[in-house]
Amino acid sequence: MGRLRVSGSAEVISLGCRLNIAESERMGAMLKGEDNLVVINSCAVTHEAVRQTRQAIRRARRARPDARLLVTGCAADIEREQLAAMPEVDGLIANEAKLDPRAWNMPPRPDMRLKTRTRAFIAVQNGCDHACTFCIIPQGRGKSRSLTISQVLHEIEAHLKLGAKEVVLTGVDVTSWGHDLPSRPALGALVAQVLKTFPELERLRMSSLDGVEIDEELLGLFASEQRLMPHVHLSLQHGADLILKRMKRRHLRHDAIDLVARLKALRPELAVGADLIAGFPTETEAHHTENLSIIRELAIVHGHIFPFSPRDGTPAARMPQHDKRLIKQRAADLRGAVSEVRRAWLASLIGKPLEVLAEKDGTGYAPSFARVSVPSGIDAGQIVRITPTRLHEGLLQ
Repeated sequence: MGRLRVSGSAEVISLGCRLNIAESERMGAMLKGEDNLVVINSCAVTHEAVRQTRQAIRRARRARPDARLLVTGCAADIEREQLAAMPEVDGLIANEAKLDPRAWNMPPRPDMRLKTRTRAFIAVQNGCDHACTFCIIPQGRGKSRSLTISQVLHEIEAHLKLGAKEVVLTGVDVTSWGHDLPSRPALGALVAQVLKTFPELERLRMSSLDGVEIDEELLGLFASEQRLMPHVHLSLQHGADLILKRMKRRHLRHDAIDLVARLKALRPELAVGADLIAGFPTETEAHHTENLSIIRELAIVHGHIFPFSPRDGTPAARMPQHDKRLIKQRAADLRGAVSEVRRAWLASLIGKPLEVLAEKDGTGYAPSFARVSVPSGIDAGQIVRITPTRLHEGLLQ
């Protein structure tokens, strides 16, 4: 959960994905100057995400009993009646309208941005045209919609002027960027144009990618462009073919293995992250074993593990469900496997010089997104060369 102080008594609290973070920053700029306002930018990807949204609403109301409390984000659409019934909530803003000043009863005014921190999240795409059986997000985000290249360049230029050293391209389904634009450009064309237009941009990072839509130009850029960070996070979801088919994913296990092999041949230092779901309906012990084994086979060092939770209105919610205790245990198994692979990977970086982008908390991130301790006296936003000498509690030092 992220908390963004806008100005005076206005505040935006963001839950969920990087797209929400990017949108929260834009809302914060738009709402600058509003008095005594709290906005919850909610998430609804799982039942746990909805629970955390409710918890954030209650916590915000306790902290700010006199503030006007508004809720937007995916849960504001998908769980509309339930959230509207909460006594703490003063109103809901439709997710699709949350970046439109008119939805907040505000007059349009010149674009105002908050001061960029170490990196800028640029939402280049929104919505999703796919129908994964476990996912409710298309109901909250709608059809896939892309910013044009000129719109993306305008956003990046503004953040670079405010001092951003790293830009992260994000969205609900980033690799579908361009499918709704004239001539249907692929994501690689956007990335190439960003790098060409802004030679001063030091680091460009991609958020979660759907492997089946990674185009040849983007693959080539991972090989040729050092400013494109050697870090991919794949929307993998599972390691067993039958479960992937029941999820209505568009790839199979061998597709993910082949893709990672190609990427690492092009960029040997590339670090792999992935989303994985534990305890999907009908998942057998053998399927779970395949899920565990793909962590080691792909060397997944940045793992987002989701215990399956059924969402009303999705096909997976109508499938035979597993006991929650079993799901919890399988999720723990997956987290343990990722932790083991990650620990070995971090240990392999000891003694190697790393270019680290410093954060405010005394740590920073290497190009591979390895977390590194930063010496005192280094300001947030600086890129410094650090050669770690040890690994302590998951942090290179």
